[in-house]
Amino acid sequence: MHVYLNGEFLPLEQARVSVEDRGFLFGDGVYEVTRVLPSGLFAEAEHWERLQRGIKELKLPTPEGFTRARVRDISQQLLEANGLTGRQATVYLQLTRGAAPRNHAFPPAGTPPTLYLSTSPFQVPWTQRKEGVSALMLPDLRWARCDLKTVNLLPNIMAKQQAREAGVFEALLVRDGVLTEGASTSVFVVMDGVLHTHPKNQRILPGVTRDLVLSLARELGMTVKEQAVAVNDRGRYQEVFLAGTTTDVQPVVAVNGAKVGEGTPGPMTLALQRALIQRMGLEAPP
Repeated sequence: MHVYLNGEFLPLEQARVSVEDRGFLFGDGVYEVTRVLPSGLFAEAEHWERLQRGIKELKLPTPEGFTRARVRDISQQLLEANGLTGRQATVYLQLTRGAAPRNHAFPPAGTPPTLYLSTSPFQVPWTQRKEGVSALMLPDLRWARCDLKTVNLLPNIMAKQQAREAGVFEALLVRDGVLTEGASTSVFVVMDGVLHTHPKNQRILPGVTRDLVLSLARELGMTVKEQAVAVNDRGRYQEVFLAGTTTDVQPVVAVNGAKVGEGTPGPMTLALQRALIQRMGLEAPP
């Protein structure tokens, strides 16, 4: 497997980052995961826009020549080098503030940032998409700027592990009595025939797939409310589903051990799942 690191394409086993890199010491960086379809990078512009927002908010430096076109070119070269051209895959990009002696304040101006990209094959778990998964509600213990896609993911990791140990797919995070999002997904709930999801603010990541699902829902004539869903209304949940770059539209059929609706993927979830698959130019198996 070949990766890109600070201007070089090289085998993964030869890639080295300094132990003084601020991504390693502080989690001082941002990242993006972009889906690759046989047709190319999916929602490339939206991922780039979110990355740029994170870079601006964190005041991160960027390497010389760091443009969307350059990142696309690097991604395509990696896909080709790893035999993934024309296949489903993902591209991972991480940018940190670079390597410098450990100090909480920013390093001196001119410190070179660290830019890393890699690719991985991806196979859609169609059976899981069709049958649905279970989820577990957990407290949202993350920091107050969840809207930035930083590499500070320890609370997400702990929630994901707790979900795994409970034998479920995802952790649904709860703050102040409402659902925010999943440990690595956006969360949607259907109540009284209306599609709900948490509004964009600092409590959730502005998901690329989240926005696409909302757009598709409106195209299909669904009533949409970007409004927080109360945990106490769980008895009213008719459908629950997750959305994400590698999650697509994933039905949730049980939460905390209790069935959601009839305990099967609901009609609005399946309609949005089909619409997203169609938008991506994919064909789901029968």
